Amino acid sequence: MKHLSIPTLALAAGLALVTAACSNNADTADSDASATTTPAGDATVTPGPVAATDSHAAQFLGDAIKGDNSEIKLGQLAAEKGSSDAVKTFGQMLVTDHGKAKDEAGKIATAMNVPIPTETKPEADAEYAKLQGMTGAAFDKEFASFMVDDHKKAIAMFEQEAASSDPAQVTALATKTLPTLKAHLAKAQSLQ
Repeated sequence: MKHLSIPTLALAAGLALVTAACSNNADTADSDASATTTPAGDATVTPGPVAATDSHAAQFLGDAIKGDNSEIKLGQLAAEKGSSDAVKTFGQMLVTDHGKAKDEAGKIATAMNVPIPTETKPEADAEYAKLQGMTGAAFDKEFASFMVDDHKKAIAMFEQEAASSDPAQVTALATKTLPTLKAHLAKAQSLQ
């Protein structure tokens, strides 16, 4: 058997250690990567430019979109069941304006990794159920009354958001939406 010199043995041992260390790092990277995956069907969390899922801005966006969903649903009902042309026209205005507002809020929510809700507000669901059992002038009166109260609440929420220290795109959305909400309030008040 041929004898290897000490420097050659040291070099071989060093290479073996480096190889083992690299292999260990690859195993660690693989296990770190697998730690972020979830079983099929579970939602995975991927970091985005702004992780706003627990923030005030995320809450506002979610509530705003639920409000838009509610106004669209109630507006469709008013456009179908309203007894006056003014109520039907207002219902269609709600569908159009809140559809646009929902699209804008949805784009910001997507950019901020905020889930886009598909549900409506519970109070809107209760009002929808109530309105379904009504017709004629009683329907129109109840619809207008709910729209006045609902838009007053929405305006207060949007004014608070516009003055907040949330990300600029969220406060800008609130500021931009306020004139439309105020116009809806004025229209609803005129229907009472």
